[in-house]
Amino acid sequence: MQLSGKIALVTGGARGLGRTIALALAREGCDVVVSDLSPSDRGGVEYALAGADELEATAAAVRACGRRSLAVFADVTRADDCERMVTAAVESMGGLDILVANAGIIAAAPVVAMDDALWDRIFAVNVRGVFLSARAAIPHLVARGEGRIVNIASVAGKTGRAGLSAYCASKAAVISFTQTLAEELGPAGIAVNALCPGFIKTAMWTEVLNPMLAAMTGLPVDKVFEEFIERSTFTKREQTPEEIAEAAVFLCRAENITGTTLTVAGGGEVH
Repeated sequence: MQLSGKIALVTGGARGLGRTIALALAREGCDVVVSDLSPSDRGGVEYALAGADELEATAAAVRACGRRSLAVFADVTRADDCERMVTAAVESMGGLDILVANAGIIAAAPVVAMDDALWDRIFAVNVRGVFLSARAAIPHLVARGEGRIVNIASVAGKTGRAGLSAYCASKAAVISFTQTLAEELGPAGIAVNALCPGFIKTAMWTEVLNPMLAAMTGLPVDKVFEEFIERSTFTKREQTPEEIAEAAVFLCRAENITGTTLTVAGGGEVH
């Protein structure tokens, strides 16, 4: 699919991986709508989420690439928010060709200590959010005659890790949902794929995973990430948001690839 002139929607687009994907699509010629939580929808996770200024900064960065952009506040766990988000994209841009379902959260705790509400919140964002975003977008993608959905999963969805039961299970659900949706939408010309990032030094690592793994291993908190990369990847280096964004662009462009899971983890996950 030629990306120049296409219209994309990226959830969780205020910063980090979402912002990088939005900018990569813009550089390929896409107009990009970005969404994230509003300032009133904070809470429920162990680390600071992005703010309103950051979401608008992403939209401004897309415009700086010479493309149109719109920032939309939306909680992907709410059906009406997802409908409003997609409607805003379609009405402002004239249609929708690409959905990148990137919004996600993480929390760490052993199963015996996992709080019910936190488990439910992780599944609400990471699974229900992907479902609701896709359901809202599908009629508009079908109307265009072709389209792409890229769901951001994780290597954690392929191999479970101690202390991350909710996150791992939620990302495994995203992979399975992607396969199902690919079969449903294939006849309509819409390709649906999952992208599994590996090990990127984002807030999820610095504020959640580093402290957890430090407690488990006895390593200093500021050394955990580097030690994990050294032991767990073939390439002996971390992945970057730009590398993940490049893979997302590939899946948006690729013909006759659907229902697959593309892993970008430097050999850190090979099955």
